[in-house]
Amino acid sequence: MSNALGTFLRARRAALSPADVGLPRGTRRRTPGLRREELAALAGVSVDYYTRLEQGRETGPSPQVLRALATALQMDAESAAHLDALARPPLAAPEAREGVPDTVVRLVETVRPNPAYVLNRVADVLAVNPEGLRLMRGLDDWPRERWNSVRWIFTHPAAREVLADWAHSAADNVAHLRTQEPQAPDVAALVAELSEVTEFAELWRRYEVRAWNSRVKTFHHPEDGELRLVSQSLTLPGGGDRLVIYQPAED
Repeated sequence: MSNALGTFLRARRAALSPADVGLPRGTRRRTPGLRREELAALAGVSVDYYTRLEQGRETGPSPQVLRALATALQMDAESAAHLDALARPPLAAPEAREGVPDTVVRLVETVRPNPAYVLNRVADVLAVNPEGLRLMRGLDDWPRERWNSVRWIFTHPAAREVLADWAHSAADNVAHLRTQEPQAPDVAALVAELSEVTEFAELWRRYEVRAWNSRVKTFHHPEDGELRLVSQSLTLPGGGDRLVIYQPAED
């Protein structure tokens, strides 16, 4: 178990105020959020045990302790599942794929004119049809090896023009990246690069976790005008890659 567990617990503890859990504000606080002793009391564990857990000096918390912490920290199902995963020995990361299977590439082309692309776990763009590339305007300004949708959102000026709700898209993408093993080399490298961007660094510290889900997005395109599209994401066998297809949203 890496200290990613402790980082997650600290971030979620800092995100809750005493009022959120029915406690009085009390005396002046030097740091935001709940104190360790307050969270320990809510979860029914000793302060010493919780402190060791948060500092990475305690391993193997029981399922009962994890459930109690998730409840005390008011986690949703996705966050609770992430907490449980961080407490287990890390699984071997799936091997990086050298390329996308021909069948998937053909599928990306077959769904045209619907935009479609394939992303790996750190959102590198492995395959994309012309319509999908139009949704990430300016991505092809970069060398092919730098095509990454999270990098595009945070560092390409066109992203803030194309995405009608840039802030929501940015938060969603960071929350999904947070579901990955933070010490994996590909994840760590991307995070180190993008942490130079203030908005990314703030969202990363917030430590929200969310799986990909279907939702309506609005895109501003210089030629096509306003596009309201709904995305569908399909996890491909092996490697953790995702096929994303957009369709017109129903009015």
